[in-house]
Amino acid sequence: MTDGGNGGGGPKPQCVDKPPAPAYPCQNPVIPAMKTLSPPPTGLSDAVVRRIYGKALLTRFVEEALLDLFGQGKLHGTVHTCIGQELSGAVLTEFLRPGDTIFSNHRCHGHFLSRHGDAAGLIAELMGRRTGVSGGMGGSQHLCRDGFYSNGIQGGIVPVAAGLALGHKLRGRGDVSVVFIGDGTLGEGVVYETMNIASKWELPLLVVLEDNKFAQSTSQQETLAGDIDARAAAFCIATATATTRDWPRLYDVAGRLVAGMRDDSRPRFLRIETYRLKAHSKGDDTRPRSEVEPHERVDPVNVFLAALPAEDEGWVESIRAEVRDAIARADAAPPAVLPPAEPPPAAVEWTPATLPEKTRVVTALNRCFSNLMERHPEIVMLGEDILSPYGGAFKVTKGLSDAHPDRVRNTPISEAAIVGIGTGLGLTEFRAIVEIMFGDFVGLAFDQIVNHAAKFRQMYNGQVAANVIVRTPMGGGRGYGPTHSQTLDHHFLGVPGLRVLALSAFADPARLYEPLFETATGPTLVIENKLLYGSYLAAAVPRGWRLLHSSETFPTAWLAPECDDVDVTLLGYGGTAELLLEASQLLFDRHDIVAQVLCVMQIYPFDVEPLRGPLAAAGKLLVVEEGQGFSGFGAALIAGTIGSVIGILGGYFHELASPQAR
Repeated sequence: MTDGGNGGGGPKPQCVDKPPAPAYPCQNPVIPAMKTLSPPPTGLSDAVVRRIYGKALLTRFVEEALLDLFGQGKLHGTVHTCIGQELSGAVLTEFLRPGDTIFSNHRCHGHFLSRHGDAAGLIAELMGRRTGVSGGMGGSQHLCRDGFYSNGIQGGIVPVAAGLALGHKLRGRGDVSVVFIGDGTLGEGVVYETMNIASKWELPLLVVLEDNKFAQSTSQQETLAGDIDARAAAFCIATATATTRDWPRLYDVAGRLVAGMRDDSRPRFLRIETYRLKAHSKGDDTRPRSEVEPHERVDPVNVFLAALPAEDEGWVESIRAEVRDAIARADAAPPAVLPPAEPPPAAVEWTPATLPEKTRVVTALNRCFSNLMERHPEIVMLGEDILSPYGGAFKVTKGLSDAHPDRVRNTPISEAAIVGIGTGLGLTEFRAIVEIMFGDFVGLAFDQIVNHAAKFRQMYNGQVAANVIVRTPMGGGRGYGPTHSQTLDHHFLGVPGLRVLALSAFADPARLYEPLFETATGPTLVIENKLLYGSYLAAAVPRGWRLLHSSETFPTAWLAPECDDVDVTLLGYGGTAELLLEASQLLFDRHDIVAQVLCVMQIYPFDVEPLRGPLAAAGKLLVVEEGQGFSGFGAALIAGTIGSVIGILGGYFHELASPQAR
């Protein structure tokens, strides 16, 4: 089983439960002698020096070639080069081994080349070719290869890297996770959420800050207050500073940092002072030449090339030739292609549903998770206040931490960080279940869900999937007020790569959760209406109706009348199920109207075709949902998807939802 892969079989992972280490002393988190090193090491062998400069030169020549290709019109979009910063990746990767992982940012080319050396794959990726690192789907900022990842969202990559670090810690092999950020990223709050958790959980996470003094075009002096190193030190994270200009010293610092992490499995923070010699992106540099030129004169790669001995000219030329060959190979490669469309669903069969009697939904949920954790040692649960004896705000996780103390973790109030950590953990063989205490708070994790978890499978060309489940209670009716009673489901409908499921009283929770652990399913958001927790599963249905389940992976429940003449279909999901059941009885008792109920479990992606048979039984459709109707599930269903069966309905359909707030 290898790091960075999650689609294969093999034995289930076992969490290595180590006794907690003593509290890390926080009096002086700066690693001794790191800031005031003795003279730089002089014992570097010629082979090490040549290897490091070789990586830096490959990066320099590739980056220069990419700017030239962009000028020729052979690249599209954007190109963030790291010219001037090459030695940070070239040095740091000297101390990484195959099991380690790297998460880089928009300026990722040098890190990738220093780790994997695949110039042809990188250039092909930026040219949109099928032979690219990510199949031409990711472009300049989105690379994926054997434990190397990059994403252009500032700050958001830090908790994902922490999730990879948690996987390393649980696996117990001494591997580490490295995340590269820039000084501009220090404005993102999720960075500090993650530092706090990484320190408390003692994760082997190395945060490398490439301090190039500018965030795009804005000088650091305009935006950053205080001391950069003190920010990490405030979380009791050992910090160190070095510079690419004095890369032998950086070599010594980085080596000791990584070795220390392998020894104690605690986070580190390395600030590398460096300088970006070219534009932030392509040609958008507004810095005056008087600002840049002094740095060009002392840039170590420029200095090395200017003093190049004659005997090394052939070696340097061979690197240039490697880049020319990589360009030619990429230019000749076929263009990227979109992944094939999903096959049409198989014909749906309907079978009688069986539900346990006199069982509350919260009890069924708790039993479901208990069974899953017994069968799947790869499951890790994260959330606020989920440990026993409290067991979560709605008691869903009660007792789970007693049975699995190493796999159920309380977290700070840091929704973005814990979802990101769950996403990173889901990139490995582990599976994270993240509880957001109230659905109203899921907006705090919106970036992690939309720009990270949901993106990885497609933008990395199917190489990985973020197998993370985010579950949260939604809806009103319990008197919690306007910020704890919302139905925000529709904000997540239509996000490519994200599955949205809704729990209801018409199906055992196991029918929803168990399939999520059978394959690499990618990210899933599960809506659990908070009124359901105290309700009973609908084991008994009114006389004259039958409860059927479809044969879909996530079954639709059909409350079907035992008669041929059906007047109307009531369609909803989640917490509306009981309301629709009650409405169907009232319609029959008071108005002699026969109504059938359809309660869907998967609300996105949604395919109406499996419902063609039940919908054909009635000529009218009423879609009911708790939240705002505008741009909601019902509106999307009626406006778009329902077009495929509009002939069946004869044009009679309507939506019932909350009125628009003004």
